[in-house]
Amino acid sequence: MRLTSLLFYVSFSRMRVHIFSIMLVVIGSVSISLNADETVKPLLAVFGNPLKAAKLPKDALTLAQVELGRTLYHEKRLSKDNSISCNSCHRTDGFGVDGEKFSLGFNNHRTGRNSPTSFNAFMHISQFWDGRAPTVEEQAKGPILAGGEMAMPSAEAVVAKLGEIEGYEALFKKAFPKSNPAITYDNVGKAIGAYERLFVTPGRFDKLLAGKEKALKEPELRGLKKFVSVGCVACHTGNLLGGNAYQKLGVLKPWPNQKDQGRFDLTKKEADKMFFKVPSLRNIAKTGPYFHDGSSDKLEDAVQRMAVHQLGKELSKEDHADIVAFLRSLTGKLPKAVAAPPKSFPGQ
Repeated sequence: MRLTSLLFYVSFSRMRVHIFSIMLVVIGSVSISLNADETVKPLLAVFGNPLKAAKLPKDALTLAQVELGRTLYHEKRLSKDNSISCNSCHRTDGFGVDGEKFSLGFNNHRTGRNSPTSFNAFMHISQFWDGRAPTVEEQAKGPILAGGEMAMPSAEAVVAKLGEIEGYEALFKKAFPKSNPAITYDNVGKAIGAYERLFVTPGRFDKLLAGKEKALKEPELRGLKKFVSVGCVACHTGNLLGGNAYQKLGVLKPWPNQKDQGRFDLTKKEADKMFFKVPSLRNIAKTGPYFHDGSSDKLEDAVQRMAVHQLGKELSKEDHADIVAFLRSLTGKLPKAVAAPPKSFPGQ
């Protein structure tokens, strides 16, 4: 199969499932063949440019917003009982997740969906599994007011609570000098978003994208070739290997858990039933449990299930092992200067 054909195929990734199914037939019947000793370079165009680590901004205003966002991201007093922060479910020392099937919220309530990673999320097409928030700035404002998560009663209550804590007024004025009042709920979201926009995790795969083929080991390179030829790249494309489209879960075999209907619950459109945002595969080896329902604990199981439900295939033992090896090569690193919690909190 020519690379131009593959790119044409990937360009349909945001269209509905009937297009997806038709193209699966094409990709399944035409081999993208590369022998073990052949270069993977022709396949890399579908993944775009390599990620680059973000650095703390040099200009004082943006830095003030980032540092305020860092503080708010780790601030447990943004929750009703002062016990939960953004970092509780999206840990900067844990690849942006908490490792739980469903995260623990206010009053020991468990969330209805698995918490996706916050790492690299600002580059996604939208936020949350159903795409209900367009940006990380808007997403940040959701859990704070969600009854089963941080459970603050209202945006006004958040603003009032922060205003009562000595030191926050000055931090908001420094970060948003033209805003009057400085402490607003929108500014809370903007600050947290400014911080999250530094959550970029380049790794060995990016060295490969930059032309260094030896950055990946032989089993990982074999896995990359199979990742493309098997059809995984149909949804997991771009430099995040996902995060840029919505897709039906259970294309060729229905997903066993039909209670959560995905975007349908948001849009009420029949065509959106079982459609979810395609997750990025960056750091996938470190961000289980997997899927919106947290139904796979192990990466190996998740890969096999995707082959069956999305591609209608049973992977051979060798193909499965190689694809898993490739996925493990996608683990990156968040710079310590970004991941570190604030040195102190206002009023403490």
